[in-house]
Amino acid sequence: MGMLDYLKITILCENVVGNLFGIAEHGFSAYIETENDRYLFDTGSGLGILYNAQVFEKDLRLIKKVFLSHGHYDHTGGLSFVLDVSSPLNVYGHPLIFEEKFKIVRGAEEEKREFIGIPQRQLLLETKGAMFQFKRDFQEIAEGIYLTGEIPRLTEFEKGDIKLFIRKGDSFVHDDILDDQALVLETKKGIVVLLGCAHAGIMNTLGYITKKLGSDNIFAVIGGTHLGFLDEYQLDRSIHGLKEMDVKILGVSHCTGIRVGQRLLMEFGDTYFYASVGSFFEIT
Repeated sequence: MGMLDYLKITILCENVVGNLFGIAEHGFSAYIETENDRYLFDTGSGLGILYNAQVFEKDLRLIKKVFLSHGHYDHTGGLSFVLDVSSPLNVYGHPLIFEEKFKIVRGAEEEKREFIGIPQRQLLLETKGAMFQFKRDFQEIAEGIYLTGEIPRLTEFEKGDIKLFIRKGDSFVHDDILDDQALVLETKKGIVVLLGCAHAGIMNTLGYITKKLGSDNIFAVIGGTHLGFLDEYQLDRSIHGLKEMDVKILGVSHCTGIRVGQRLLMEFGDTYFYASVGSFFEIT
C-alpha cells in the first residue's frame, strides 16, 4: 500500500465562513489535492459550491472523482452544479444513497416531516454525466486513498439520530444511515480521515479504519462529527476515545455545532481547529 507525500484539503462548503471571502450554507464539501490528482468529497447543499470553488481558486474541472459520504441533501445538493462544469464524472457512494430520507419531529399535537434526501433523481444526475459507482465494502480508490463503505456499528454508546427516517411505501422506518462512509488518506505523517457527518459514530468509524488498514496511527480527523445532535454521554465517550487514539489534529465542521466545538477546543487545545469555509489542512 502506497502513501501520499502531499495532501491538501480545502473546505468549500460549511455552515460557517471563517474569513473575509466565501459564503456559508448548511452542508459540507471538501476539495482534495494530492501530488497527481484532484477529488471532491461531498458537494454541499448547492448554494456555495461553484462560488466558493472560484473564490478559493479550486478548479472543479480538474477533479477526477466525487465521493459522497451519504445521501442527505446537504452533502449531495451541489452535485448537479458540479456536473455542469465537470462531466462525465465517476461518483462513488453506497447503494442506499437514493433512499427516501426524512427528518421527522413529533410534537404533542402534530408531526413535521421534511424530506432531506438527494434533491435530484438518479436518472437526472446520470443524464448530466454522473457515473455512479455503488459499493458497500471498504475499497482502495487510488494509491493511499480509500473509502470505508458501510461501517459496522459496534460501540454501545453511538446510537444515531432518532429523528431520521426512511419512507418505505406508506410507512416510515428509522434510518440507521447505513450509507454513511468516510474517506481515508494514508500519508507519510499518518492516517487522515475525512468525515461527512459520521452518522455511524466517530469511534465506530475510526475503529473500522484502523482495523482495515492494520494501523492505529490516526494523524488527523476532519469534517462533520454529528456530536452536536447527540447526548452528553456519547459526547463524553467520543472525546475519551479520541484522546485514547492520540489524534494529533482534530478539525471539526458542519454538524459538530458551536456548543460542542467550544467543548472540543477546551478538551484538545492546540490539537483542535474549526474547519470553516476557506480553511485548509496541508501535508507537504
